[in-house]
Amino acid sequence: MSFRSDFLELALRLNVLRFGEFKLKSGRLSPYFFNAGLVNTGAALAQLGDAYADTLVESGLDFDMLYGPAYKGIALASASAISLARKHDRDLPFAFNRKEAKDHGEGGVLIGAPLKGRVVIVDDVISAGTSVRESVALIRAHGAEPAAVLIAIDRQERGQGALSAADEVRAEFDIPVLAIASLGELLDFAAARPELAEVLPRLQAYRAEYGT
Repeated sequence: MSFRSDFLELALRLNVLRFGEFKLKSGRLSPYFFNAGLVNTGAALAQLGDAYADTLVESGLDFDMLYGPAYKGIALASASAISLARKHDRDLPFAFNRKEAKDHGEGGVLIGAPLKGRVVIVDDVISAGTSVRESVALIRAHGAEPAAVLIAIDRQERGQGALSAADEVRAEFDIPVLAIASLGELLDFAAARPELAEVLPRLQAYRAEYGT
């Protein structure tokens, strides 16, 4: 749990994890919000990459490379690959995509290593699952197979139906969704910090209403 709590500490310190009232795409009013785009220094990105890499290694997953969907996934996959090599002695290839195919120079939609073997998709969160579906299609089109989706926070709340967005991805593609931390772990983290005592009841109420 230590790297997970370190990750939540980092997110709180950088205001990446914020508490208040935030309107989501679903129309729900959430008492918390996570924005990985606010990780914007070298030291912070290195710490975040460590948390992603630690989550992957802890899972015991069999995988061959990382893929980061543009745009946030580019930095996240890169930082994770660096951490896997530096901290876990696993020097693995990684790739990411362009939003638009390049028709000159090297051309194509991919930058980095060719997509081969079992590929982990690295992103910040899963909302509607659109980015995951596009990533899975691209990976399979290049003859590789998705091995898992690796995200920062699993909100563990229902999507349009009874399943969460992460569970919908698990069911649709039959691959695991790994998260550095979940809403449940966020609740434990908040419960252990006196300064978040005011936030905790709102988090608990939100989970009771929308949680899976």
